[in-house]
Amino acid sequence: MRVADIAVIGAGAVGCAVARRFALHGASVLVLEKEADLLSGASKANSAILHTGFDAPPGSLELACMQEGYAEYLDIRGQMNLPLLETGAMVIAWTEAELAALGPIADQARANGIGDVRLISPAEIASHEPHLSGRALGALLVPGEHIIDPWSPFLAYLLQAKAHDAEIAFSSEVTGGAFDGEIWTLQTSTGERRAKTVINCAGLYGDAIDKLLLGAADFEIRPRKGQFVVFDKAAADFLRTIILPVPTERTKGVVLCRTAFGNVLVGPTAEEQKDRVRATTDEASLRELVRRAIDMLPPLKDIGVTAVYAGLRPATEEKHYRIAAKPERQWITVGGIRSTGMTAALGIARHVYRMYDSSAAPPLPEQHLPLMPNLAEHLPRDWSQAGYGEMVCHCELVTRREIEAALSGPLPARDFGGLRRRTRCAMGRCQGFGCHARIAELTRGYFETPLTIDPVA
Repeated sequence: MRVADIAVIGAGAVGCAVARRFALHGASVLVLEKEADLLSGASKANSAILHTGFDAPPGSLELACMQEGYAEYLDIRGQMNLPLLETGAMVIAWTEAELAALGPIADQARANGIGDVRLISPAEIASHEPHLSGRALGALLVPGEHIIDPWSPFLAYLLQAKAHDAEIAFSSEVTGGAFDGEIWTLQTSTGERRAKTVINCAGLYGDAIDKLLLGAADFEIRPRKGQFVVFDKAAADFLRTIILPVPTERTKGVVLCRTAFGNVLVGPTAEEQKDRVRATTDEASLRELVRRAIDMLPPLKDIGVTAVYAGLRPATEEKHYRIAAKPERQWITVGGIRSTGMTAALGIARHVYRMYDSSAAPPLPEQHLPLMPNLAEHLPRDWSQAGYGEMVCHCELVTRREIEAALSGPLPARDFGGLRRRTRCAMGRCQGFGCHARIAELTRGYFETPLTIDPVA
């Protein structure tokens, strides 16, 4: 049986980045994901903001990982065709108390190395955002905050890892295991696997995996639910920058921003719950999000809602990342990676690799670079290119060629969620009402759980 150098448990944003980093250094990598596709847990729902770290705790590991991840994303995005919507952000003060808090936040940003932030007046706010409510008393302008595609980068990272011989095992839940002093033997739902070192990137189950295989965990996952409302694409005409609230100790707060896909998004809420699986929405919270969005950006009152959704963040009893190594067990835990994890993923991966190899040996000289199809609305899409064949999803303009490409290749979509994250099909105004039947036909034979069944003879 093959013994991998590294077994990464979890194919979320961080797991994909970690697998890539180790594969780029020549390690043999095994990724174990209990769901049918990548990004099926906490990582599937996020606000897709590439953060500068301006408000991160000074001197923290979180800040270091965010800034290292931010820099690497900008470095590789052109080579991988990963989109960046250059928006900048404004931290808006709506009250006198919030206005008084902006100065210290600006000081913290500069201490964190973000030197281009500055306080701006209501008049300058209006020049940036003419449709924003006139109630804003002031703002901190953060030019470096941007929007990205929330899913394609992590698929790209896993594709790159696979191109460097990583083995990706989906539907492989880790159910037990033991360490004999040299090798980990892991029991999974698809059979026994072996690796020299285990890296726990299990997200919402990070503490459970530590308890299962180490006998104890140094932290407790306390799932934090975030609900979101997505407005129709017409809303994008009324917003340019990311509108951030003054952050609190507990949360970065409710954000109003465009998405890479041409919509406007408001959220998330921050609701602690015990359930690690279900992220339900409720009408009262959604109505409150819509009210807050309209209060900030009044033209939204005439814009319809495309979709609502909720996700869970793997928060813990403490705010900071819970990354720790147990060298005697050949084990690294990467836990408590909350909402900043999407930005920090590449930085976390570098940090974890340095924990594993203190010599920080350089990566392989020859690196495969996957070129990702574009899903962002501000860049050319497949429908604008000749020969796409058939328009399958008319709301999001997803072509048959895009769907067929997502169902093939080294990491094909293995369920409907994975297909949606690769193409945006059924994510528009009708939420699949008009295209679901056609997608079911096109995906027949590809998914472990099919979208439809053949008629009974």
